[in-house]
Amino acid sequence: MITCFKKFCLPLVVFLTGACVLIIEVVAIRILSPYYGNTLFTVSSVISIILAALSVGYYWGGRLADQYPTEKVFYSIILISGFSIILLYLLRLFLLPVIGYRLSITAGPLIIALLLFFLPSLLLGTLSPFAIKLQTQYFPEKGIGSITGKIFFWSTVGSIFGSLLAGFVLIPQFEINEIVIAVAVMLIALGACPLIKKNAYQKINFNIILFSIVGLFFVIVLAQVKNNHVVYSRDGVYEKITIYDGQYAEKSTRFLLLDRSASAAMFLDSDELVFDYTKYNVLYKVFKPEVKRILVIGGGAYSIPKTLLKALPNATIDVSEIEPSLYPLAQRYFNVKKTERLNNYTIDGRRFLHDTDKKYDFIVGDAYYSLYSIPAHLTTQDFLKLVRDKLTPDGLFIANLIGDLSPQKPSLILSEIKTFQSVFPNSYFFAVHNPHSIDVQNIIFVGYNSDKKIDFTNSKIINHNDPIIRSLKEKMIRLDQFNFSQYPILTDNFSPVEYLTSRMLQRNVID
Repeated sequence: MITCFKKFCLPLVVFLTGACVLIIEVVAIRILSPYYGNTLFTVSSVISIILAALSVGYYWGGRLADQYPTEKVFYSIILISGFSIILLYLLRLFLLPVIGYRLSITAGPLIIALLLFFLPSLLLGTLSPFAIKLQTQYFPEKGIGSITGKIFFWSTVGSIFGSLLAGFVLIPQFEINEIVIAVAVMLIALGACPLIKKNAYQKINFNIILFSIVGLFFVIVLAQVKNNHVVYSRDGVYEKITIYDGQYAEKSTRFLLLDRSASAAMFLDSDELVFDYTKYNVLYKVFKPEVKRILVIGGGAYSIPKTLLKALPNATIDVSEIEPSLYPLAQRYFNVKKTERLNNYTIDGRRFLHDTDKKYDFIVGDAYYSLYSIPAHLTTQDFLKLVRDKLTPDGLFIANLIGDLSPQKPSLILSEIKTFQSVFPNSYFFAVHNPHSIDVQNIIFVGYNSDKKIDFTNSKIINHNDPIIRSLKEKMIRLDQFNFSQYPILTDNFSPVEYLTSRMLQRNVID
């Protein structure tokens, strides 16, 4: 019986600890994304730091196993790794909000990943070589090669299980804090129980565990204290979702925050659109007044679909929003009414365009990740060709990007303008605040699937009753001031959106 237990116990332990490593790795990206965005810099930093920590752990664990090849040391490391996860939790709770926003989106993820995730990953990395050493002591007749293969097999299978569990079950169903605490508790229990059973360090273990449980209880209670202005806060499938009430333009306003970025807002006492860039969707009145079928890529708080439904009583609107919780949240918190004229699809916008057979009179692109960055696959020439193919012969495409008009290379906005013109020869670009400014602002891209040119000096436009339409001439960007030969066209094969965004942020010193 004891032999059977020893045969299967260590593989089970490395399976569980391997799962913990990948759960922490997946969760790490979600921990950092509110501060640095869900970008390549964040993902690369997390993967690099955890791999580096595991490498050091493998090396150190092998040496430690040769010097102290006992179960007591093995399970003590698991116990300590659980406490290191508690330390991670505390750093996330108290340190990250203080220094997170002070670091750049390029170096910040690397520094914070090192502070938060290196130690737990290092400790967990020591376990595989340690388990190999213990198994060779228990079953020397099996051979080192066979035992090594078995331990790494179960450790890797555990990692696969942990990755799938985090992505498909834990993050969609639980808050990040709950997941981190659960991993810590499991590791503490996994490490402490064998030690207590063997009467090793019993008094110390009981005191440490009791102190930790009491301390963790108070920390959790403290963490659950809500700001009275926050009406909703939870991790979505793709980002942290926060809804809170505040002030904007001296009016009571409800905001939707996705990770670090204010994605949408609604005045609590008015139907007026809050952000100026959302008001540019009235441009359909200039290009195609008779709109019947609309597609909005990126729902957010569904402010744009809600406004268009009211303005166009005969139109139907499809919305492609990849975050599944946003549509019910918009209904609950942003006065979006359920109607047969609004069809919501929980799917990536580009995939929706590829799969649908519909043609649209009007397509709106407003799908953002955190920190002003849109998904790279929604910026490319290939994507824009797909959009053009789904427009009616005189259909209209309007997209909103955030960037600057500095001619300094590289430039996301100027590369995107060049890309846009390669697909929509009849295109127009407007700076929401000032076309002569090089500060960060919303830039409106308009692609008209028609040869008909629009004259914005026309009296019907400059005397229009809508102030946005009246201002189009002043807001139009003069493209002849730029040398577009120095900016690359963005394609599926080359679209470094995160890098271009980071350079823009560095130019404008945005914290």
